[in-house]
Amino acid sequence: MNMTDDTPATPASLRLLPSRMLSLVAMHSDRLVSEGLAGADARKWHYAALVALREAGPASQSELSRRTGIYRSDLVAVINELAERGFVERAPDPADRRRNVITITPEGLRHVRRLHTLIAGLQDDVLAPLSQPEREQFSAFLARLLEHHSGRGSSPEQG
Repeated sequence: MNMTDDTPATPASLRLLPSRMLSLVAMHSDRLVSEGLAGADARKWHYAALVALREAGPASQSELSRRTGIYRSDLVAVINELAERGFVERAPDPADRRRNVITITPEGLRHVRRLHTLIAGLQDDVLAPLSQPEREQFSAFLARLLEHHSGRGSSPEQG
């Protein structure tokens, strides 16, 4: 049996656990997005790095790590892959020659636009059973949960 499948044999007390359902949906979503990006010869970290560079501009590797949540040690490989394909350029920082500044290239901008279209379609697949208002509400709930569990949420006294 696939770990993301429930069957009538799965006890209701397991099937109805919110944390379990969230985990199963996350595994399905991750697989769907990873497979979709692989079909475009990309990975999730490629998309994250390119989006961060497109939206916030050039960055040092440590800044890009903070923007994306990609560990610095993993980010080096991502940057190498993107640079080899001409999607980013790495150059010494004029203010601090010990650091590199990563900049998205015009080809990188074209690639991230293609990936953005692909990701939007994959999001539609993941959220297919939900109406647009339900998708917005679900995303807001997920954002609240993430904010709370990442330690950035409001304290109980704040509401």
